[in-house]
Amino acid sequence: MPSLPLFIAPARFDDAAAALAQVQAIYKSSVEHLRGALQRFVAGEDLGHVRACYPFVRVRTDTVARADSRLSYGFVAGPGTYETTLTRPDLFASYYTEQFRLLLKNHAVSLEVGTSAQPIPVHFSLAEHDHLEGSLTTERRLLMRDLFDLPDLAAMDDGIANGTYEPGPGEPLPLSLFTAPRVDYSLHRLRHYTGTAPEHFQNFVLFTNYQFYIDEFIKLGHALMADPHSDYDAFVQPGNVVERRAGLPAQEGDGVGAPPARLPQMPAYHLVRPDASGITMVNIGVGPANAKTITDHIAVLRPHVWLMLGHCAGLRNSQQLGDYVLAHAYMREDHVLDEDLPLWVPLPALAEVQLALEQAVAEVTQLSGYELKRVLRTGTVASTDNRNWELLPRPGPERRFSQSRAVALDMESATIAANGFRFRVPYGTLLCVSDKPLHGEIKLPGMANTFYRARVDQHLRIGMRAVELLRQERPGSLHSRKLRSFAEVAFQ
Repeated sequence: MPSLPLFIAPARFDDAAAALAQVQAIYKSSVEHLRGALQRFVAGEDLGHVRACYPFVRVRTDTVARADSRLSYGFVAGPGTYETTLTRPDLFASYYTEQFRLLLKNHAVSLEVGTSAQPIPVHFSLAEHDHLEGSLTTERRLLMRDLFDLPDLAAMDDGIANGTYEPGPGEPLPLSLFTAPRVDYSLHRLRHYTGTAPEHFQNFVLFTNYQFYIDEFIKLGHALMADPHSDYDAFVQPGNVVERRAGLPAQEGDGVGAPPARLPQMPAYHLVRPDASGITMVNIGVGPANAKTITDHIAVLRPHVWLMLGHCAGLRNSQQLGDYVLAHAYMREDHVLDEDLPLWVPLPALAEVQLALEQAVAEVTQLSGYELKRVLRTGTVASTDNRNWELLPRPGPERRFSQSRAVALDMESATIAANGFRFRVPYGTLLCVSDKPLHGEIKLPGMANTFYRARVDQHLRIGMRAVELLRQERPGSLHSRKLRSFAEVAFQ
């Protein structure tokens, strides 16, 4: 028999805060049990098998009557039993409380909270700065596999999000897109790829494919921290280096971070607000593989929107270097999501995001009406996985680009939009034309550097202004019904 923490039986709750408190108690008991056993194991003590499980939340309803038809989340699809495992109730406290509140409000039934049968992998129980592998011999590391539960990929696939998950006979239907192990997996990956803890991520995310944008974001972050009237409380850089706004006292843990010896693969920077409504910016580098990887993991944080700001090839002769492209459709030749999201699935433009981006361009450039059309073009953006597509034998892909009415090409935007659609995260794209290879204007080092420096600051300020406009929207309107499937999970 495995060594288990004290079992906490399922209990019913009609109050969201009380339900969250029970989730927190179960999770705390489970994690403390694993950490204590692991410390004894590292100290050399002989143990039997050790196990602790995630908390779960369950809702049952026996009516086909659904909630307000205008809602995009917060209700189950029909009669049945719905359930999900939960993790990190400290990080997701506000999110879980809101989901519980909506279920209680929209269905007028109690929530059940208890200990699930899903083991917590021991690696996912470690505290932020725990590192055990270096203190174990090879033999002890191998023995860990016999004594503790390790990550099980079968418990963390994306079948629910992809719409392919089919519960077995008698199994409950899912309440959330992600199981607890899937969330934990991504939280650990975020630390690795971005160099910052998940706690610092904000609900509005900007992606870019050029370091120039990050340089400007860092400058702006420092300037905002020097302004005692700034809307942001802190600026966080890789290594969890925290800079507080002028006049604010340091908080516990601020001094723990340190700049990394080398930047991570996709470094993240965070302008923090107390309610997590600030801005996270990530340099995803070049290519659809990176774009998919980072959005796979940020999706578990359930952000309110993510936007792509980057450079693209202009495909129309009428475009000028420095013009903007607002994507209203995507031509997917990136291939990284073909198995998860078939190519026949359309990616709709989201009205709230499109309007915010267009308004932001107008405000920052101080152009409007017909004059705005000189610098802003709305159209299809093609994304490719071939950086040297220009070198393909003629006739090359330009025929397809013309048939699709594409106005710009890059390597990331369609991937980010497709994963936004797949994971029900509102998305948008505003690109800046940096070359026109079909018309003889290719990137050359001197020209590119001059161009980037001249345009990046304006482009970044447009993206940040769009976030300010989107922040004014109700989350329920941002998380559009366009992104929800027939039998959708209840959690946002």
